[in-house]
Amino acid sequence: MSTRDAPERQAARLSGPAPRILVIQAPYYEQVVGGMLRGAERVLAEAGAALEVVSVAGAFELPAALRMALSHPGARHDGFLLLGCVVKGETDHYDFICDAVCHGVMAIGVETGAAVGFGLLTVDTLQQAIARSSDDRHNKGAEAARALLGQVALRRRWGLA
Repeated sequence: MSTRDAPERQAARLSGPAPRILVIQAPYYEQVVGGMLRGAERVLAEAGAALEVVSVAGAFELPAALRMALSHPGARHDGFLLLGCVVKGETDHYDFICDAVCHGVMAIGVETGAAVGFGLLTVDTLQQAIARSSDDRHNKGAEAARALLGQVALRRRWGLA
């Protein structure tokens, strides 16, 4: 498979100034989200991005924080990276949280046209989350950062940034 066939393995090439990225993290599972953040930071550093990182209590708060960031008159971010983790338990709470967060983020992205990278792990076990946040090529924070850079590149290409 060529690099051209695997865009998820390389960061988007951006023209113009270094992107300003706001990372909104929900570090309830600190080891997992910390690993995802490290993966994302590596990818974003390669793109020369300037990062600001804020934290919220949990995954449920990610869409509201994104909306607040987009509404803040002084904030000038080129893109937003959301990182969190929800581990399935014995109740329906998991399903409600995952559904609410995914729909909330998607609605905001579609409504505003913001460049959003979505790194929410939804897993059955903590071990699965740790595997997806380790320092290897399977890091989902890095994957979400690459997707975000692609969105930033599209906004710039179409004159939206």
